[in-house]
Amino acid sequence: MDKPKQTLFEKILNIFTSVLVGLVVLAALFLMGARIVGLQVYTVISGSMEPTYYPGDLIYVKRAQAEEIKVGDPVTFVLNEDLIVATHRVTKIDYENQRFYTKGDNNMIEDIDPVHFKNLIGKPIFRIPYLGYTSKWVQSPPGLYIAIAAGIALLGLVFIPDLFREAKEDELKKKEEELRKLEEELKKREEEISK
Repeated sequence: MDKPKQTLFEKILNIFTSVLVGLVVLAALFLMGARIVGLQVYTVISGSMEPTYYPGDLIYVKRAQAEEIKVGDPVTFVLNEDLIVATHRVTKIDYENQRFYTKGDNNMIEDIDPVHFKNLIGKPIFRIPYLGYTSKWVQSPPGLYIAIAAGIALLGLVFIPDLFREAKEDELKKKEEELRKLEEELKKREEEISK
């Protein structure tokens, strides 16, 4: 049996939902998939590292040991007891006291407090501009609620056309069955008339 042809609306809806699903999958990979390969994701919130990193950038940080860090490397570290995370460039390394001295590329002076080796998280390896804004927005209300609602709506857009298509196919099967019965009835009557 042939499948019923898709209407223009169904074709457009299929293309739209496919693109939307693709974008959601890509966003999920960029935001969550990085953790699978051992990267941590952070959003840049200040301009202290411009022009290297801008506010709203999403940076991907690979764990590193203190011995791997060289002067001139950007590093991501825990800044204080409040567990605030920062990314600045290493200007000096004090191996004896296990400290990094850091400075933001856009800052005039070095950071006041050196960074202890144990506070090192790692080295940023790449960034995605502006995706940090989206990431931060989706992680807190109302963005979280809107993202959940959008996900449910997306699932609906993916499955609703199939439900309509199945209903059309069921209706087509019923009509074909009615037609077959009518043909059988007609054949019986023709046989009766010919006798």
